[in-house]
Amino acid sequence: MMGHQHDIRKGGWNPSHLPKLYVYNLHYFADLNAEGASKRIDWHIELIRDWLLSNPPVEGEGWEPYPVSLRIVNWIKSELADHRALENLGRECLALQARFLRSRLEWHLLGNHLFANAKALVFAGLYFEGPESEDWLETGLSILEEQISEQILSDGGQFELSPMYHALAIEDLLDLINIAIAYADVIPSRFTHQMKRWPEIVQRMFTWLATMSHPDGGISFFNDAAFGVAPTLSQLQSYAERLNLDLPQSPSLGLNCLPQSGYVRMENSSAVGIFDAASIGPDYLPGHAHADSLSFELSIAQSRVVVNSGTSQYGEDTERQRQRGTAAHSTLCLEGQNSSEVWGGFRTGRRASIQKLETKVSGDVLSLYAAHDGYVHLSGCPVHHRRWTLEEGRLTILDELSGTGLRHAKINFHLAAGITAKRSDGGSVSLLDPAGVLLASVLCSQPNCLSILDSTWHPEFGTKETTHCLSVNAYSQLPFLFETVFEWAVP
Repeated sequence: MMGHQHDIRKGGWNPSHLPKLYVYNLHYFADLNAEGASKRIDWHIELIRDWLLSNPPVEGEGWEPYPVSLRIVNWIKSELADHRALENLGRECLALQARFLRSRLEWHLLGNHLFANAKALVFAGLYFEGPESEDWLETGLSILEEQISEQILSDGGQFELSPMYHALAIEDLLDLINIAIAYADVIPSRFTHQMKRWPEIVQRMFTWLATMSHPDGGISFFNDAAFGVAPTLSQLQSYAERLNLDLPQSPSLGLNCLPQSGYVRMENSSAVGIFDAASIGPDYLPGHAHADSLSFELSIAQSRVVVNSGTSQYGEDTERQRQRGTAAHSTLCLEGQNSSEVWGGFRTGRRASIQKLETKVSGDVLSLYAAHDGYVHLSGCPVHHRRWTLEEGRLTILDELSGTGLRHAKINFHLAAGITAKRSDGGSVSLLDPAGVLLASVLCSQPNCLSILDSTWHPEFGTKETTHCLSVNAYSQLPFLFETVFEWAVP
C-alpha cells in the first residue's frame, strides 16, 4: 500500500506508526472495485466484517470525513456492481456513515475534500430511500452545483493545478455521471440542467489531462503528483467510453495553451515539452502547491528526459519540505530560497506570480516566454525570466535574472529514472538511455558551470529512485543570462 506493507490482523486499522495518508488508505476499501474484485468477494466480506467490529462509530481515523466519503462511494459502487459484499450490518453502517458525514462536511478544507463529501452524499442519497436520503441527495447536488463551477476552470483544469488530483476529479465526475444514469428517474428536476452539463465539462477535463501527459501516457509532475494514486488517462478514457461519452482529440502538434491554468505544451514530431507558467493554485487553497514556477518536463520520442522530482509523502517533515521546494524542480533557484514560501507540509506563504506570458509560432519553431516575481523580496529586486524554444531536434532554454547585485543562482534539470548523464569532450553532457544509447546532448553557454549531481525521483508515494541532475552553479552580477540547449537526433 503506497510503499508500505501493513497486516491489519496484527497491527489493526489505525496503526500509530504510519502517516495519516497511509492510514486513510486502509479505510477507503478501494479494492472492492479494483480489477478482479468479483473473485475476491469472500475476502471482502471478511474484511468489512472486521472493519465493522474494529471501528465502532465514530472512533479512529477511518471515521474522519474524507475516508468516510471515499468508503461510502466504494461500498455503494461495489453493491451496484452486484458484488454483494456488504450484508445487512454493512448497509446499516453505510447509512450511519452518510448521516455522520452530513453533519461533518469539510467546509473548512474545501477543494477535493468538500467535493468528495458531496459526491458521497449523492451516492448515499440515491442508494437509500426516504426523507433523510433525499436530504443527502439535495445537499450533495447543491454543493456540486457550486463547486464544479468553482473548481473546474474554463480550460478544463481542476483549480489545484495538480495532474494527479485532476485525474481523480475526472474519475469523480465519471462516477457521478454513471450513477445519475442509473437513477435518472429519482433525481430532482431542478438539478437536471446542471447534470446535463457534466459530459461537456468532462470533455474539457480530458483535454487538459491529455495536454499535461507525456507520450508514455503518464501524468507530468507539477505540484503534488505521483503515479499510482489516480487512474491513468487510458483507464479514464476506457471508463468514459463505457458511458458512451464523446472524447476529445489528442493534443495536436504545435503549441497548446491552457490559458486559465497557465500551462503550455509544445510538441513536434520528436519531442514534447510541458511548461509551467502557472500560479501555484487558488489563493485560499495552496495545500498541494509546490514552489515550481517556470519549471518544465521534457520527453524525447517516448522517453521522459527532464522531470520534476515528484511526491513520495505527505506530512510536515524535512523531506516533504524538500520535495515541495524549488530546488527539487527543473527551474532556477536563487540564493537557495524557494520561489514561493512553502512550509508546514500543506502551507504556503509568500507566492510567486507570473508577470508575463508570451507564445510564438514561426513555422516549425515554437517559443514560450514567462517571468515570475518570486525573488523580488531579495535585495536588488531580482526577477526570473525564462524562454523556451522548441524546434526539430532541439530545445533551447534561456534563463535571465534581471535586477542588481552579486547573486548565486542554481539552475537544475532533473533527469528521469534510467537516464544517465556523462560529460563529453568540449564540456557538453551526453544523456544515455537505459540501454546506454545516446539520447541527447546538453550544451550550455558556460560549460564550466555545469555539474552532474546525484539526485532522486519520487514517481510514487513511498518510493525513491536514484537519478542524475544537471545543475548550473553560477555566481554573477545581475543582470545574468544563461543558455542551455538539449539536442537530439530526429528520426
